[in-house]
Amino acid sequence: MYTRTGRMVLALVATMVLGIWSMPLHAEVSTSGKLSSKSTADHSKFKQLQGPFDSGPAVTKACLSCHTEAAKQVMKTKHWTWESKQSDTGQMLGKKHVVNSFCGTPKSNWEACTACHVGYGWEDNSFDFNKQENVDCLTCHDQSEQYEKAVGGAGHPKGYEAPKQKKYLDDHAKSPRQAVDLVDAAQSVGLPTRRNCGSCHFVGGGDDGVKHGDMDTSLVEPDEFLDIHMDVNGNNFSCTACHRTHGHKIPGSRYKPTAKDTQGIEAPSDATSRASCESCHGTEVKGHSAKLNQHVDKIACQTCHIPIIARGGVKTKTVWDWSTAGNMDKNGKPITERNEDGDVTYSAKKGHFEWEEELLPEYRWFDGQVKYTLFGEKIDDSKPVPINGIQGSYEDGKSRIWPFKIMKGKQVYDPINKHLLVMHTYGDDDTAFWKNFDWKKSLEAGAKEPGAPAFSGQHAFVSTEMYWPITHMVASADDALTCKDCHAENGRLAELTDFYLPGRDKMAVLDGIGWFAVIMTSLGVTGHGSLRIYWHYRRRREEKANSNGEES
Repeated sequence: MYTRTGRMVLALVATMVLGIWSMPLHAEVSTSGKLSSKSTADHSKFKQLQGPFDSGPAVTKACLSCHTEAAKQVMKTKHWTWESKQSDTGQMLGKKHVVNSFCGTPKSNWEACTACHVGYGWEDNSFDFNKQENVDCLTCHDQSEQYEKAVGGAGHPKGYEAPKQKKYLDDHAKSPRQAVDLVDAAQSVGLPTRRNCGSCHFVGGGDDGVKHGDMDTSLVEPDEFLDIHMDVNGNNFSCTACHRTHGHKIPGSRYKPTAKDTQGIEAPSDATSRASCESCHGTEVKGHSAKLNQHVDKIACQTCHIPIIARGGVKTKTVWDWSTAGNMDKNGKPITERNEDGDVTYSAKKGHFEWEEELLPEYRWFDGQVKYTLFGEKIDDSKPVPINGIQGSYEDGKSRIWPFKIMKGKQVYDPINKHLLVMHTYGDDDTAFWKNFDWKKSLEAGAKEPGAPAFSGQHAFVSTEMYWPITHMVASADDALTCKDCHAENGRLAELTDFYLPGRDKMAVLDGIGWFAVIMTSLGVTGHGSLRIYWHYRRRREEKANSNGEES
């Protein structure tokens, strides 16, 4: 089932030859690429878009002269606010508030992390969230193949950063930086493609495929094996085919996923779109046997149809250990180590990493609720801290078995106050860890961030786990899991021991009843067949005897 390595290699080589890897990686954010966005308007003919433009906000002003409500709509979304209040847990989540198992948090590092914000100029806590021209239309709509936002540019287009950020980026660039062509970008706009969404979501965590495991740049041009829905020679779905947008509000969230959709097929006029399998396929899938459809009550579609992640030729990061960061070589230079494949396995800035390709998901009961460990909350440092503890069980009737990537690592915390700490990592100042490699200065600076917890002056590192629900890289029925993958000892569901699974579990009484039924059924069938054969030949002998008697 998974012996398509050769095919994948050929696809990868072909992809590289065709040059579609024009999207800069290593945390450079680009919206390059054209994937047949069929706009009904030729924006190159619009007077407002003839330029010249001296900044990203100047482009937005031109966009808003026609699309008068667009910025107001965007400003109501999580892509703009980076926060989301959860009704079930009461927690305020979103990138602005949560901790993650990768770079930790955007707090105190805004000008770096906001390269993936749909806005311009978020460099500190004074950012104006009410200024419409701060909305970046091009991140989602550019089709010019050259629009970029550099990490460290506070979300401004490459080459149009504020003087302080531009000088820093120019001074640290490996080659001369060329500013993007804003007129070309503005005139190219169309509906969002996979490249647009992927310019942030494929490179989350700082590099290609790092964060999710089921999202990386291999999904820009996937084949059927990698994703049956996005297959460029098949359905060729864009992200918004499932994440159907209404007024710039995009459904689907890892903060509160739809773990069990009981509503079925979604009506075209439904204003509250659901990014679920059932919204297209219904609750009983055509082509499934009745028995297989019964599984949908307890098994998420993704569990069977996403058997392996990171299977498009791009690895995903599975371990990030911050506790070893800061090591220098004998010359006092930061150490960087790579494995035989060229993957960075140690960075003085970030610590140790582990990578996996063609990774098997891990399985848990999940009801869609997620409880985050936020800054300031007390932690138990005697065991791994659940960064985002998922809820659910076999008994609650609301949960199904879901596939997850579980990101593991070690993160900095305060052993006196028992809470996670804000790291100030990025910046051209003496307190940034990536510049001075001094944890104390970094954590003291982080503690000054609004909403950051206090720092006692002591730090240590605690093991953490972060759950990533898997929903992409959907396999066809031919490549999905089969019965024996789960209904077997040491199968996929070996760790879920709170329920009886035929074929995996043994229960003396049930097994006895089952074997008794099998034996008795076998005896009955065998006995019945033997009797029929016996009576058949006996009747033939009697008929033959009678026939011989009549002739004599």
